[in-house]
Formats: sequence, structure tokens, C-alpha cells
Amino acid sequence: MGAVSRPVLRPEDGVGDVEILRRIRAGDRSAVDDLYDRFRRPAFALARRIVADDGLAEDVLQDVFLMVWRDPSAYDGARGSFASWLLAVVHHKAVDAVRREESQRRRQARAEDEAVLEAPGAARDVEDDAWSRVVAEQVRSALGELPGPQKEALTLAYYGGYTQREVAALTGTPLGTVKTRMLAGMRRLRSELGGVSGPGAGGALGGSTPMDGTAT
Repeated sequence: MGAVSRPVLRPEDGVGDVEILRRIRAGDRSAVDDLYDRFRRPAFALARRIVADDGLAEDVLQDVFLMVWRDPSAYDGARGSFASWLLAVVHHKAVDAVRREESQRRRQARAEDEAVLEAPGAARDVEDDAWSRVVAEQVRSALGELPGPQKEALTLAYYGGYTQREVAALTGTPLGTVKTRMLAGMRRLRSELGGVSGPGAGGALGGSTPMDGTAT
């Protein structure tokens, strides 16, 4: 977790913060925009360092600035500068966001495990297992025919067990690009394996792509 960093402020900066806060308390909506412009860069850098995801960091910032708009009295000037207080709130919200993401992943993993254990066909016979191995080999072969970026994304997701967010982080690729590559790769795999049928074939192509904690 990143430590809360204090931005370098000139004496007049503190006066400007107080003025913006006064306008917020007076119901001036434009004051929130000014506050966002003033603190977005250090706040985003701190949130991004903790959550390791641009989209999630932006969500944290929106949550923080909305909180200030709704309850400007939450800041107590006797406890330090407004800038330090705001970044402390960003740090707290970002840590909470990481915990929610991890908790959601754990719940999803438990639900998937329970679904497998409770499935009527969980204990497959030897014939099903043999067919599954045949299908798995065909899938690996078809993956080898995909363009490099599509193959990398699908391999990390299906064989590495990574979520789309994690694949994006590991490859240094925007999340939207990863989703597009995986969708294009799945379509091509379905085309390549269109003739596969029999026990276990559905599992090769019918399973949903590992997601980033929520359905997309």
C-alpha cells in the first residue's frame, strides 16, 4: 500500500482550499469542479498506486469528491491542512476498494467451486475424461493459430486463471483492449472448433471468460 504523500503547497494554497470549501458549503456546484482540478493529479496518483487500476482509481476519486460535496463539514481544520485530510480520505477509500475487489473475487471463486461440486455430473466416467483430454488438446492447438495478443490474453485467462483486469495489468494493456482481444479470440476459436462435439465439448467453448469480479 502506498503511504499518504503530502503535496508541496504554498501558503496561499491553504487559503485557496478554505475558499473552495466555503463555496461548497454555500452550495456552489462549480466549487467541486475547482476542487477536482486542484487535487485530481496527486489524488489520482495516490489512488492508482494503491488499487493498480486506472478505472478503479477514478471511481475512488469520484467517491471522495462526492463525499466532500455532500458533507463538507467532515473536514475539521483543527486537525491539519485540507490537502492532507483529502489525501488521507483518498488513501482510506482506495484501501476499501481493494478489499471489496478481493472479497468479491473470493466470493465468486467459492460460488464456482460449490457449483462444480454440486453439479450432477461432477464425477465423470473414464470416457468423459478421455474425451475432455482430446478436446483440451484441440483447444491448445487452435490457440496456437491465434494472433499473438489474442493468444496471450486467452492463455493467461484460461490456463493462468487471471481475471481480465489482471491480464490487463500483467500485459500493460488497457482493460478495454484486453476484452476486445479475448472476445475476438473466442470467436475465432469457436469457428476453428465448430465441428467438435461430444462429452466435454461444451466446456471447451461454452465457459465464460474469467472476469474482473463482475459480469460484463
